[in-house]
Amino acid sequence: MERKPTRAVRIGKVQVGAGAPIVVQSMCATKTTDIDATVAQVHQLDKAGAGVVRIAVDNPKEAAALKEIRAQTTATLSVDLQENYKMAELVAPYVDKIRYNPGHLHHIEKSKTIQQKVAWIVDIARVHDVALRIGVNCGSVAPAFLDKYPGDQMEALIQSTLYHCQLMEDLGYDRFVVSMKDSDPDKVIEANARFAKVRPDVPIHLGVTEAGLPPDGIIKSRLAFEKLLADGIGDTLRVSLTLPNDKKHEEVTAGFQIIEDVEAGRFVSVPNFGKGMNIISCPSCSRVENEKFVELAQQVKEMTTYAKDHKITIAVMGCRVNGPGETDDADLGLWCGPTTVNLKKKSVKVGNFGYDVVLGRLRKELDALIAERA
Repeated sequence: MERKPTRAVRIGKVQVGAGAPIVVQSMCATKTTDIDATVAQVHQLDKAGAGVVRIAVDNPKEAAALKEIRAQTTATLSVDLQENYKMAELVAPYVDKIRYNPGHLHHIEKSKTIQQKVAWIVDIARVHDVALRIGVNCGSVAPAFLDKYPGDQMEALIQSTLYHCQLMEDLGYDRFVVSMKDSDPDKVIEANARFAKVRPDVPIHLGVTEAGLPPDGIIKSRLAFEKLLADGIGDTLRVSLTLPNDKKHEEVTAGFQIIEDVEAGRFVSVPNFGKGMNIISCPSCSRVENEKFVELAQQVKEMTTYAKDHKITIAVMGCRVNGPGETDDADLGLWCGPTTVNLKKKSVKVGNFGYDVVLGRLRKELDALIAERA
């Protein structure tokens, strides 16, 4: 593959960009405070070939656990910040990269500007020799950009990414990569291709967010990655799959297989894929608030087979971070809490239901939707 000539960005002992081999990443699904389990999963992913292993840190207890995890592994570690960007200060000494979401910076310290918050993150990164990822997701684009580009989420997503690149560079910092993710492979292709035309120098991390269960989740990722990689776009990637903990390494295996196939000119052909029922579910990670989430996602897939020819999207989200916003575009959405599941129809909440009864209620809503569209 002829690659776009992006600049080199060092992430610990790993380089992305500037023609370096494409780095395959994955993310731990264990509870970060369960140090032994998380270290074991870091080793599992590292052994499978993951160049970077990401861990979610949401509070000081998880940051304290991260310190112990770092002491027990030499893997290249990244951390995923959530709504509280101030966590960067606690995690930076123990990781090689920090990912922040521009759409979450407005949640706290509302008196400070976005520029001030990004400058603070950059200062932390400089002090601790940490690379950054500007990670923009379709379901959580910054409100200011959605307001600026009403009705054009794609433009808002791309412009938000470009804006944060400029903020970094105005601060004299260029050790960053970007990601622009959506659950729709076509939108992933469009966003990354359009960005690469404007900023061909910036390394790109590829991902289809909430790709779901295999094999469909792998196919969705392939459809996006094949087109982008063949066009020379993409320096690092993750295949985000809904998997139980003991199978998380399959994300890494799938990533390498896609790269190998594109390099060899082998492309997938799946006639009519995406024209019927579309189940999207977020990858299992440490943010999941109930381990029944993975089982529920599988049950939803099995239950909806009778409606497979209907063009309906059902989203199954595992936590409060992805759940509320990233179910809004789905026809029916489930986002899973510790003891109950929130059922939505588009952005309208239907109600909260126990894990043991929500599947039946979902089927009623699905049948009603099918009848409504008949």
